Amino acid sequence: MKNPYINAVSLSYVLLECYKRLGLSDDELVVVLMIDHLLEQGNTFINGDMLSLKINKKPSEIDAIMNDLLKKNLISYETVNGKLTLSLNNLREKAYASFKDIMDREASKLTDKGREEVLNGLYSFYEGRLNRSLTPLELSTINEWLDAKYSVEEIKNALLDTLKTNKKSIRAIGNTLKNSRKEKDILREGSSAVSETWDKDIEETIALAKDLWAK
Repeated sequence: MKNPYINAVSLSYVLLECYKRLGLSDDELVVVLMIDHLLEQGNTFINGDMLSLKINKKPSEIDAIMNDLLKKNLISYETVNGKLTLSLNNLREKAYASFKDIMDREASKLTDKGREEVLNGLYSFYEGRLNRSLTPLELSTINEWLDAKYSVEEIKNALLDTLKTNKKSIRAIGNTLKNSRKEKDILREGSSAVSETWDKDIEETIALAKDLWAK
């Protein structure tokens, strides 16, 4: 069955949503977004020198990033009509497959009335304590915490504990949630698989891309 999102959603949007799932670093994300941008403008052969005109990195740094992307089989050079062309086809296929998986999971959640009630309860709890409406990104983050198997009690306590430090951002609450889980793991098992760093949220990634792109 053909992926229904290929012609409905831009590759740039899909990549911003899925790049962490695809194992892309922030630098790799910016490079592939710029490659896609240049391909849409009709450019075919794209290398580090060309990209350095658009991205605030040296050609050698971009070449290293592109080599990593080649090793991951996310970009490739193909001969089209006798001309060497840079292709994002492999990345495109994997990105849209990942995006479809996310959308399928979201669709299945909508049919789960119990989960919807839990989420609505968490949303109301957060909005009441923060004294404001939550943004779509914040709503999505709380949803992801449930996916990560944090309990409702853990998610609520993370907010209350963070507020005691006079911080109110979802990022700070996420750090509290992560650190609480890590401490419990260490007490129970002597170690924890929780990451040492909190992933950048999508707003920071978009800001990074805007800063590096030249219009």
